[in-house]
Amino acid sequence: MHSAIAADDDQDVLASIERWCERELRPVARKFDHADEYPEHIVAQMKELGLFGATIHQDYGGLGLSAATYARLVMTISSVWMAPVGIFNSHLIMAACVQRHGTDAQKQRWLPRFASGEVRGGIALTEPDAGTDLQSLRTVARREADGHYVINGTKTWITNGVYGGCFGVLVKTDPTAQPRHRGMSLFLCEKADGFQAAKKLKKLGYKAIDSAELVFENFHVPAENLIGGVEGHGFQQAAGGLALGRINVAARGAGIAIAALRDALRYAQQRSTFGKPIAQHQAIQIKLADMATRVEASKLLIEQAARKYDSGERCDLEAGMAKLFASESGVENSLDAMRIFGGYSYSTDFDVERYYRDAPLMCIGEGTNEMQRIIIARQLVERHPA
Repeated sequence: MHSAIAADDDQDVLASIERWCERELRPVARKFDHADEYPEHIVAQMKELGLFGATIHQDYGGLGLSAATYARLVMTISSVWMAPVGIFNSHLIMAACVQRHGTDAQKQRWLPRFASGEVRGGIALTEPDAGTDLQSLRTVARREADGHYVINGTKTWITNGVYGGCFGVLVKTDPTAQPRHRGMSLFLCEKADGFQAAKKLKKLGYKAIDSAELVFENFHVPAENLIGGVEGHGFQQAAGGLALGRINVAARGAGIAIAALRDALRYAQQRSTFGKPIAQHQAIQIKLADMATRVEASKLLIEQAARKYDSGERCDLEAGMAKLFASESGVENSLDAMRIFGGYSYSTDFDVERYYRDAPLMCIGEGTNEMQRIIIARQLVERHPA
């Protein structure tokens, strides 16, 4: 059994997580990834460790970690196996929406159950025709005379879709509103009649974690599940949660970059050609230098974004920069590691092929990197008018 982490010392938290990664994750990561099998015993351990309450305030039973400490925790886990991070990160985006925007009654009702892992789930934003352009979503919630809402629509690529039980679902409560975001609302929806996971989606990487399609057919949800209690604020509520999500994705990208560097550095010192370790060849040295520089730059950008998030300031510029650079660093380092490993990089006996498969998702998830660049540029212009 694993007792919950004491939340009073960030360094103790990180040290506990590092030990857990080496003891529990590293020995099984390859097996579960290749089988694409949900790691139920790992999820149970994460629940006991308190990871489902990592960023939930201690008043509600969470660990109350700052975004800065949380990002370091995510990096630590992702440098061993990236996929499990998604299981609690999507859950914590949902929790952040309640913690930041929910009514007092909603916080009291939901946050303790989220923190303990009794209720687990995620955030349901993406639709078949609405990914980056969330304002084009078609899922609609119609208010009935008895005060309930009836939801109809489909969400896709929803993390925890199969094994999760509760989701923050972005819908249109006023499809005719202009601008469109003013007609959007966010509901907490627990699985029941009319709400089901239609199918688990098969993926290149990010294995062993369920990404699913969610279908709502005349699903009844009580009005008290409308986050904040007022219609029309869902888009802003979801965007606030995505700031933490982007810091998390940046930390995942950095974790993959760290893992690729660690494995490549070790291999380059063990593998010899032309009478010396390949780490002594300039071509390999240049790759290792670039990989290490990307890692350190990613860490600094993530720390900057996380500290701004913790201060309560707007941080979409900083989170966008961190997400953009760290996710691209994960991709570049994974590819450089494959080139250093040579033919062995194609073998499933080594982890570098998993890094290569997992890394591209970080450039797509929580807003594509193309969109991050647009957000960064717009914020630069807004903050520095000519």
